[in-house]
Amino acid sequence: MDKNAACELEPVALGACPLCGSDPIRQLATVDFKTYWRCDVCHLTFLSSKSYLSPEDELARYLLHENNPEDYRYRKFLSRLTDHLILKLQPGAKGLDLGSGPGPTLSVMLEEAGFLMEIYDPYFAPDTGPLEHTYDFITCTETVEHFYHPAKEFHRFDQLLRRGGWLGVMTEILESDEDFANWWYHREPTHVCFYKQETMAWIAAQYAWRVEYPRKNVTLFYKTD
Repeated sequence: MDKNAACELEPVALGACPLCGSDPIRQLATVDFKTYWRCDVCHLTFLSSKSYLSPEDELARYLLHENNPEDYRYRKFLSRLTDHLILKLQPGAKGLDLGSGPGPTLSVMLEEAGFLMEIYDPYFAPDTGPLEHTYDFITCTETVEHFYHPAKEFHRFDQLLRRGGWLGVMTEILESDEDFANWWYHREPTHVCFYKQETMAWIAAQYAWRVEYPRKNVTLFYKTD
């Protein structure tokens, strides 16, 4: 078998799942000398922490992203989430875009649609003031795959989100393990966590949220009243 091919191995107790805390986890694949682990409880796939970038290298990688609110193509990409989320919101609802990146755009689009927005990004908008409030909705696009500690981050979402609120997540969903070695999404070195639809359902169950999948790679969570 090719050294980079995805392979099923026996469970190996080398640590706990960073989302649900289950132990043991098992090795799913080794690709380009990086090891990826799978949790069979919440179905999260995650990169070995030995392959994490340093904060300096991670920031340098993010600075290569060309996020611009004047870029029509980028707006169209983000509209895959906003087109569905906006239909769920009340006029004037207050939202938080978490992981807004070097060129905040989603927040601009939602402000243009009449919503009140705050942003937070640990590198590009590090003021933690917005994390001290609660919101009618939260957006998190192309960000959850960067979480080193997804359990902590989703708990924070639950704390920040008001009852009756919506959390909109956009990330590439892992659909098949068979071609994992050739999957483009884990080639980005800042991507460390990969979610199946079953993972999203597990998250929803943990917080008694309702979950919807309005289109490919878009997940909407509703925090029930």
